[in-house]
Amino acid sequence: MARQGGRVSRLVVVSNRVPLPSERGPRAGGLAVALADALRPGSLWFGWSGKRAAGDAAPRMQRADGITFATIDLSESEYRSFYVNFSNGALWPLLHFRLGLLQFRREDFDGYRAVNRRFARALAPLLSPDDLIWVHDYHLFPLAADLRALGVRNRIGFFLHTPFVPPAIMQALPRAAELLRAMCSYDVVGFHTQGYRQAFLDCVHEMLGAARIGHGNFLLRDRHVQTIVDPIGIDADGFAETAAHAHGSAETVRLHESLGGRSLAIGVDRLDYSKGLVNRFEAFGRLLAKYPEHRRHVSFLQIAARSREESGSYQRLRRELDRIVGDTNGRYSEFDWVQLRYMTTTVRRDVIAGFYRAARLAVVTPLRDGMNLVAKEYVAAQDPQDPGVLILSRFAGAADELTEAIIVNPFDADEIAEAMHVGLSMSLAERQRRYHALRERVWDTTARKYCTRFLAYLDHHERTLPHLQLQAAS
Repeated sequence: MARQGGRVSRLVVVSNRVPLPSERGPRAGGLAVALADALRPGSLWFGWSGKRAAGDAAPRMQRADGITFATIDLSESEYRSFYVNFSNGALWPLLHFRLGLLQFRREDFDGYRAVNRRFARALAPLLSPDDLIWVHDYHLFPLAADLRALGVRNRIGFFLHTPFVPPAIMQALPRAAELLRAMCSYDVVGFHTQGYRQAFLDCVHEMLGAARIGHGNFLLRDRHVQTIVDPIGIDADGFAETAAHAHGSAETVRLHESLGGRSLAIGVDRLDYSKGLVNRFEAFGRLLAKYPEHRRHVSFLQIAARSREESGSYQRLRRELDRIVGDTNGRYSEFDWVQLRYMTTTVRRDVIAGFYRAARLAVVTPLRDGMNLVAKEYVAAQDPQDPGVLILSRFAGAADELTEAIIVNPFDADEIAEAMHVGLSMSLAERQRRYHALRERVWDTTARKYCTRFLAYLDHHERTLPHLQLQAAS
């Protein structure tokens, strides 16, 4: 909670999907884990229930640990236009630099805008004048504009968990200027990296003619918007403790026994074309072909939980991965060694923590990623006396911080294979040197610091406004 004029401001979090109390715990999603320190008794979390049902009913309320969870349902047509077709069929590929996969239909854009207006209508009656509103991710780009249209004058912040793209790519999306203009109704807009923030600033300057004021701030039609860089983190202490405890769990013991003394390489992702899974699987096959000394001495475990299965691009991805797994295992497997293990079921976070600690390599090679907390979790999970090696895509936001990882171009399967060889051959002293540098960074940008930093900017926004406007006028 933040203080304003002696009063404590309530935090209102808004996201496309609300993690209900029944979904908390080991299976909790990344956003729920990241915001755990910000959500105090009295906070409100508002968004979609995840259910599809007809009607425009008032939000349903649940309470747990003093936090109120307010959710609305979407109709089947709203779900299709807002979530499947526009958010995931147009915005997601756009923001991940995949214009060839972008599918735009005007009726889907209209549905996206309509659902944002419905979010605003359902949320506005729940608000108090002193509430701080923190909106998350690309599903809700226009929400602040729709709340302002209803008379909401609260401070509203927005954080984008994906990359942002430069004007040359942003302009490929029809109605992009309309979305950018709507985003300028937020007071504070946050990004994981300086590169993402700069891309957004280039877009509003080039496409909207916004006036620059100060460092990372601008004016558009007399409205001041502050942009910040606020890299998200994890509860490093908590995850390290979980991993150390899980190292002796039944699941991790079974994994060790199945390896038969071999090294483990691991990847953990959603099943998504942005994660670079095809190139990663190809790279592992090339490792075995080019460096035969690793045959029978390493197994790769890829956990890729299914998501968005109604999309044709995801169905094609799954078929391609199945083909590569079959080809690779058919070529190199022996009766007592299967080198490429691939599963698409969800695994609990505490179990994955134990798997991370057991893994000699983590291969985190998205083609583009906002941050990628798997990289930070892997570092936190390691045994300082015998740490593993992190292989990380240069196009993950985490690469800006975790520079002691082996940084690779995820489009080059041979480069990934070479990095795997280097990691598997690396001396203990070099692994420890890299680990201690990475550990310092992971413990420096925690989830708590992420929340504290963003809310401090949002709480202080109005106090910096007069000075910045005067600076612009001069």
